Amino acid sequence: MRNIDKESLLNAYQLFDSGNIDQIEIGTTKGLQDIHKYLFDGLYDFAGKIRTKNISKGSFRFATVLYLNEILIKVEQMPENNFNEIISKYVEMNIAHPFMEGNGRSMRIWLDRMLMLSVKKLVNWQFIDKTEYLQAVERSPINDLELRTLLAAHLTEDILNREIIFKGIEQSYYYEGYEKDEDL
Repeated sequence: MRNIDKESLLNAYQLFDSGNIDQIEIGTTKGLQDIHKYLFDGLYDFAGKIRTKNISKGSFRFATVLYLNEILIKVEQMPENNFNEIISKYVEMNIAHPFMEGNGRSMRIWLDRMLMLSVKKLVNWQFIDKTEYLQAVERSPINDLELRTLLAAHLTEDILNREIIFKGIEQSYYYEGYEKDEDL
């Protein structure tokens, strides 16, 4: 794991240990920006800032910068009253991909916070296979049923369990290609 990724992971742990996570708006673009800034402040000069360049991953182009701010307003206005609505909102935010780097790690925390507030559950990420998850996310702009099914199978009501939260954060970094480091 690169040093920058270790520092970001430690920042993610600190976000929860400090209680600062409880001060972040849930389900808003500002809340997502605050999470991103907390994870990457001092590591990237764009921490917490909406991107100003177009980006893509593989053959998928994320929302164009020309419409990004309008899209983020629309995503923020989406309801988050139940599991399906929250997953739809998560999928749309993923399509927007508002940051140059660190979207997935920030958005999975953002997703779990919405689930915790609205349905009193969170995803137990440690039991979700990386390949299955990434394929479901890749297909989710067309149909999010696969992603909803995968995540629903791994929901837990143990929303205050520090070990589940931290294992989930570690899994999130693993999804992004970073190896788990036993020293952390």
